[in-house]
Amino acid sequence: MANQSAVPSVDGGEELLEGAGIPSLPPSGPRKLVRPSLPEGARNRRSYSRRDTPLLIHQQPQAASGRAESSHAEAFYLQKQMQSQTQLIFMLEGGDRVEGAIEWYDVDTIKVRHGNVRTLIYKTSIKYLYKAGDQHP
Repeated sequence: MANQSAVPSVDGGEELLEGAGIPSLPPSGPRKLVRPSLPEGARNRRSYSRRDTPLLIHQQPQAASGRAESSHAEAFYLQKQMQSQTQLIFMLEGGDRVEGAIEWYDVDTIKVRHGNVRTLIYKTSIKYLYKAGDQHP
């Protein structure tokens, strides 16, 4: 009886299989996927409302293709400053000033690190930037 294992049968009892080391599982696996059906009215209704206008300026469509064509000069400059850990000063549209080295960037944002402080800046909010060693007003 050492090579026999108990398997539940359809009538609630247990069947013993000859030579089986483990109980047999149904083809669907040990658990059954339960997917409740929604009422007809809830299927077509959305729980949120979509805005007609974009929330942020950078979300507005710029061209039919989505984004304006790029010469990759911006990406080249940011990559060079990021690799050399150059201290930059970012002047923002609101008059704020953020200083630090570029840690990371993507299409819409730049992550700047100054000591232990990290700041995420939207590119659309940058008025201009310059190296910390340069003299600017």
